[in-house]
Amino acid sequence: MLPSGEQIAIAHGDQRAVITQVGATLRTYVKGGVAVVEGFAADELPDGAHGQMMYPWPNRLSPEPWSFSGRTAVPSVDDHSTGTAIHGLVRWRPFDIEMVNQNRCVLSLLLHPSPEYPFASEVAVAYHLGSLGLTVTATVTNRDDVPIPVGVGFHPYLAVTTSTIEGAMLEVPATAYVATGERLLPTGQILPVAGQALDFSTAKSVSGHELNVTYTELVRDDTGLATVRLGDRDGGVVELQVDRTFPYIQLYTGDQLPHGRRRTSIGVEPMTCPPEALRSGKDVIVLEPGQPWAGSWRLRRLEP
Repeated sequence: MLPSGEQIAIAHGDQRAVITQVGATLRTYVKGGVAVVEGFAADELPDGAHGQMMYPWPNRLSPEPWSFSGRTAVPSVDDHSTGTAIHGLVRWRPFDIEMVNQNRCVLSLLLHPSPEYPFASEVAVAYHLGSLGLTVTATVTNRDDVPIPVGVGFHPYLAVTTSTIEGAMLEVPATAYVATGERLLPTGQILPVAGQALDFSTAKSVSGHELNVTYTELVRDDTGLATVRLGDRDGGVVELQVDRTFPYIQLYTGDQLPHGRRRTSIGVEPMTCPPEALRSGKDVIVLEPGQPWAGSWRLRRLEP
């Protein structure tokens, strides 16, 4: 049995993607034989959260107890370098495979209450390949009898065709970032990127820049999409677009990953809220009993 469970392959034209049963994880996505995301092998576990979904919180949450709707949650530390609970609770859980056809699949999970998150909810993820690339839609429904707080995120790593990201051009359509302290938890300040080294509002080389930054105040087009672009030295571009339900994007250059993964791709993480949101309440989604929520993001590769 493979560690990530059943492997679900979808295709459209020259695009191919594989999604795993465990975590509803995007394991691979290629266009014309060229990787759009840096993935992992079928017999491997996804290191560095490669391709995983983050729910019911993205990014980091401090382990101190927090309360909502009269219930208390006690997160467990699983990022020992910062002493935080990272990326939620569904990354290693097997999802139900609801539907598979040639270019689309849907997976779902009923998340039962636990000491770490004492609320019942259902999450579904749809992956769809088409002329616009790979569209990922998450749907969350409150299956509890009290209001619940949720945060949603995804952790794809955008690929380059070279051995490292040095020389790649990065554009992040953001005018501000979330200031963080030593544990990479927010200080409460949202600061402008203008004049800072982490300002990628116009494309510039990522060489020499170490990023693990939550960007916000995204600049969007007339359709409400904000687009991050990563350009290869050979002229190809990978785009990640988020709709208005994702007001935060984490950029991670992988400098803390093991050799062989370090600075070989860039994590571009759509997030509905900043780190620590379930405790701070900052931009947390609150769902009434039975209420659904949905949000989408998209990936595609543009040839030179």
